[in-house]
Amino acid sequence: MELFGRQTETALLDRLLTRAAQGAGSGLVLWGEPGIGKTALLDHAVGVASGTTVLRCRGTRMEAGLAFTALHELLWPVTGRLDTLPAPQAAALRGALGMSEETANRFLIGAAVLSLVSDLARERPVLVVVDDAQWIDRPTAHALGFVARRIGNDPVLVLLTGHSDPSTGPWEGLPALEIGGLNDDDARALLASSAPGAGPELIDEMTRTAGGNPLALHELPTLHREPDGPPPGELRIGPRLRRAFRTRVEALTAPARALLLLAAAEDRGNRLVVRRAGTGCGIGATTWDDVLRSGLLRTAGNRVEFRHPLVPAAIYDGAALPDRQAAHRALAAALPAGAIEERAWHLAAAAESPDEDVAALLELAAGKSLRCGAGPTAVGALRRAAELSPAPAAAARRLAGAARAAWEAGDAGTARQLLDDAEHLESETDIARASHGLRGVLEFTTGIPERAHHVLIRDMGVVSGARSTVRLGAVAVRAAWSAGRTDLQHKALRQLLAVGAGEDSALAEQLPLLRTRWSCYDETGEITPITPDGAGGTADGLVTVGWELLPPMPLVLAWGIEAPLREVLRVQVAELRRRHELTALAVVLSQTAVLDLAAGRWGAADSGATDGLDLAEEVGAGHVATQCRATLALLAAGRGDGPVVEEHAARALEVAIPRGVRALTGSAYWPRGRVALLTGRPVEALRHLVPLAEPGHEAAHPTFALLAAADTAEAAMQVGRIDLAESRLAAVTTWAQRSDAGWAHATVHRLRALVHSGPAAEEHYRAALDVPGSAERPFEHARTRLLYGEWLRRARRRADARTQLAAAAEVFDQLGAGPLRERSLREQDLAGGPAARRGPGPAAGLTAQELRVARLAADHMTNREIAAQLLISPRTVGHHLANVYPKLGISSRGELTRVDLDGDLRLRVDGLDR
Repeated sequence: MELFGRQTETALLDRLLTRAAQGAGSGLVLWGEPGIGKTALLDHAVGVASGTTVLRCRGTRMEAGLAFTALHELLWPVTGRLDTLPAPQAAALRGALGMSEETANRFLIGAAVLSLVSDLARERPVLVVVDDAQWIDRPTAHALGFVARRIGNDPVLVLLTGHSDPSTGPWEGLPALEIGGLNDDDARALLASSAPGAGPELIDEMTRTAGGNPLALHELPTLHREPDGPPPGELRIGPRLRRAFRTRVEALTAPARALLLLAAAEDRGNRLVVRRAGTGCGIGATTWDDVLRSGLLRTAGNRVEFRHPLVPAAIYDGAALPDRQAAHRALAAALPAGAIEERAWHLAAAAESPDEDVAALLELAAGKSLRCGAGPTAVGALRRAAELSPAPAAAARRLAGAARAAWEAGDAGTARQLLDDAEHLESETDIARASHGLRGVLEFTTGIPERAHHVLIRDMGVVSGARSTVRLGAVAVRAAWSAGRTDLQHKALRQLLAVGAGEDSALAEQLPLLRTRWSCYDETGEITPITPDGAGGTADGLVTVGWELLPPMPLVLAWGIEAPLREVLRVQVAELRRRHELTALAVVLSQTAVLDLAAGRWGAADSGATDGLDLAEEVGAGHVATQCRATLALLAAGRGDGPVVEEHAARALEVAIPRGVRALTGSAYWPRGRVALLTGRPVEALRHLVPLAEPGHEAAHPTFALLAAADTAEAAMQVGRIDLAESRLAAVTTWAQRSDAGWAHATVHRLRALVHSGPAAEEHYRAALDVPGSAERPFEHARTRLLYGEWLRRARRRADARTQLAAAAEVFDQLGAGPLRERSLREQDLAGGPAARRGPGPAAGLTAQELRVARLAADHMTNREIAAQLLISPRTVGHHLANVYPKLGISSRGELTRVDLDGDLRLRVDGLDR
């Protein structure tokens, strides 16, 4: 079919197809009003895509509530390729397509679709075409949006059409093109083609009437020729065009109208179901013949389809409510026994009043959707089930279940609204029990932590089961810590420590270790004498423990117990990646990055925090994203990169300050102070560091005041504030006595040497370097060497100074801590010795994603295995490796094992034991 006036649009599609064939994939959303010609443009793309695998589906209003129906239509021709996918992905996709009872989450399904499409594209380019995307079910939309944003290096083009601007929703971030109306000349050319007998005056009138809408231009001549059709001047597109279609329907017999209504209500194009429903209503072959001759409906095999999507909409919207309800009842009766979801929705559409049987069927359908990872579909089913529930208690329970499903699907806003709706029907206590304490968890992750604390404490006594009680209690303590409310923190800790395991044997095994770990929150020693020695446990024993049961990582660092937890988190990361549980993975990556930064694994910290930030933003976990930004800011501070510090810190404060999350506020103030200190601006440094210990300040937080004490004291000494330095020394001394943490003892000695600086300083510097385990935080250990070397130079012990300064410079060089490396080298020059000015490490030129890919390739993982873990396509893995090799000066995958990519520091200072 000739496309009039679409030269610009078709040229763009042709270019995108050419680029995709050359390996530069992309996505594009064509959007505009109904009838504007979007489907015709898709047909053009399909027509010119020779030698391409085409996967195509269309959204329908009825299927919008049925999980993965659009994905089923799209992928059905290639389901024979599922066995080529990694086993977890293949199982997840079979579950989504109804080929098994496998349970999976939406991100694993999205990764499976990406792998399948990428594998197909290895043989020939792939064109994915989705028409009426505004009506496809949300789980399919999520999967396709996931794919469309990750095919930049694959020969794949994803084309979608919709009615509205796609700048928000599942297509957010994809390129979009609004399709406008035809100009008058092109409109006249189209009319001349579709109505060759029309005169110039009629063509002008129809051109003005259509407003450039191609569907109107096609239909106006036909409607004008109808005996009862309106004159052109009285017809307008939109509602009047729909009424014109209804006029054609009303001219048919009553059985023909009933058949058309059945097809419109069925909305999936299943001819067998429509025929069975029609037979149940007494519709025979003669009626089918009449409808097919009308041109409004056509058949192809087991499919029925209307001449245009506006036709079924006009038929359905124009039918009387009793007729629509009768059609849905007939369709429900015609469905096979296993079609639970379809039957539930048809019966729901037919319901005239609350109906517990239909509500229960919808609830059953929601459970099925949840098992196959279609949380948004389950939310819709449970919401409708609540509307049909005769009893308020049942309606409230189903709304609470919908809220939980929305939360687990990453939609916190919808979850909050559903909880509000449920609490209008039943008490907050009942809803807390039904939602497993969701209100407090929501408030903690997206709202105000102090408010979350109070809700969580209240709900601890409401929820059923010891495990739920323990989880809520652990989050309540953490919420108080986040708010900087030590009093609430200790009160909640007492309540949490009193919870027993009941009959939960698995929890009973974990509780002693959990209680030991929770003693981290007791920063005063008033509650329990337990100190968290070995509180990390073993990876085998703790890998199943949820993130909410772990103390915050800054508190773990304060206690100095990060070593055992690091292995636990490493195992959790691997397991969560395998299961594609992205929300939990984002949380654990944010925690791991904090520990890696302290351990001198700056490359791993950068990679983990960046990965965690990307995932947190994708799933809408705002607080987790802010934690990752705080880590990236502190990392940038060590590197002396002020603009990056400010970018991340400012974004973190936008979230933290309005919500009173003092832990996040403090974590943003600290890197601002550190970068100012390390780049020679001690006065500015104190403006950011002093508030951490000021009661009542928005950034005041005891944990961050403690961790930043060394920075504060050093800046204070540089500006002559000995009193301030002594106060921070006193705080760390008290903490060292309470926690017996190695880093705290080392910091006490360092600050004593810095503050007193007399002959006794050397003893304290040497003692700081000798503290067992102090070298496990190499950045701080090297800072001690730097200060000691500077002291030795001022004492005219130049040879000893050069030894300490060289050791410090080597560590700073390996870390990429530019400002302190340059300071160490300058001090070496002043000490009269040659300064080894090495360049950055071998991986310094790699992007975060290139570094992740290189590490996994060095561990002998294949491109497909790397792609599955990083949620990208295998071709994208190859693209990154092609960039990695020249940057590292190597030419093959095997050589990666010889390059230091993991960021570990191995101190190699000959002859030094302190």
